[in-house]
Amino acid sequence: MTVTPQPHPVYVIGGGPGGLAVAAALRARGVRAVVLEKSDAVGHSWRHHYDRLRLHTTRRLSALPGLKMPRSFGRWVARADVVRYLETYAEFHDLEIVTGVEVTRVERAESRAENLWVLHATGGRRLVGSAVVVATGYNHTPRVPSWPGADAYAGTPGRELVHAGTYRNPTPYQGRDVLVVGAGNTGAEIAADLAEGGAARVRLAVRTAPYIVRRATLGWPSQRSGILVRRLPTGLVDRLTGLLGRFLAADLSEHGLPRPTGGLYTRVLQGAVPVQDVGLVAAVRAGKVEPVAAVDSFDGAEVVLADGSRITPDAVIAATGYRRALEPLLGHLGVLDADGRPVTRGARCPADAPGLYFTGFTNPISGMFREMAIDAERIARRIARRTAAARVVTS
Repeated sequence: MTVTPQPHPVYVIGGGPGGLAVAAALRARGVRAVVLEKSDAVGHSWRHHYDRLRLHTTRRLSALPGLKMPRSFGRWVARADVVRYLETYAEFHDLEIVTGVEVTRVERAESRAENLWVLHATGGRRLVGSAVVVATGYNHTPRVPSWPGADAYAGTPGRELVHAGTYRNPTPYQGRDVLVVGAGNTGAEIAADLAEGGAARVRLAVRTAPYIVRRATLGWPSQRSGILVRRLPTGLVDRLTGLLGRFLAADLSEHGLPRPTGGLYTRVLQGAVPVQDVGLVAAVRAGKVEPVAAVDSFDGAEVVLADGSRITPDAVIAATGYRRALEPLLGHLGVLDADGRPVTRGARCPADAPGLYFTGFTNPISGMFREMAIDAERIARRIARRTAAARVVTS
């Protein structure tokens, strides 16, 4: 595809799967897109996830626009293969990517007649774009709760407190007593990894019992169920999953993890996606992972749990999520909600910010890669139409 010259390119902030997908979809429509990536290579987040990680969505439903994932990757694609795919994707589509450039602030141009955007970036760069797509990622900045006494615990000899974002594999924890805090997909998988990898004892601190579902049932991936129910009323999905709960979700109540309360899909819409079982259920049933109450505070070398009990793990791994951290970049534009998330996604722009788009800031049960691919096509169509209209006006 030959990209038609245009006065100002579309700037895509972030060289992860969402940003690359948008850039490729734009290029396919003859619109020049420049990807700005603050690290030295595409797929930065995926390069630093833990070794065991695989996509919880199938290979066929996780490809980005214009390039299938190779069959050799298998049904559940490994982290290293995701990185290989993103590198190949950028090369295959001949994307224009500038690495080592971090955008620090995005502003509307002073003259708003042309709907241009100004990006301030490292090195004193001032870039002017016809549109901006923000794709800095769902898992951007590690978030650790402000637990009382946490700093003192971390400074105690023989004790360690880290965020799950630094975890790679169980080797450094062999023979150690480890507490994993957070029973989302990351915490559940790290706990199972530690149990299988030689940790002396593994406990999982749980604040809200999660729905734990099979990654696939009789060959049917849970992702496909997630796709099917997205257009159904929330109450109906909650009732259906409630009726099928014993078949769909694991029951670990006899092992210290109570059954979840509240509708499954209601919780999804609140941001709590089900945990896909990739070893946790077997580890809990075998006593290799012990569910415990949520962390309340730290007292010296001890961890105080919400039920009043105290434990003395050698290491605490906080699988407590991430912040989007968009406030410095966009907070002055009024395009973020009270939780710091974009008020729009896909081809929709905020009311007072025409030409500003967001992708990759949700965690849907239908699959993040799949939704980013859909968003990319929609964003690209919208921008291509706007670009074509602008060329007609100026010709």
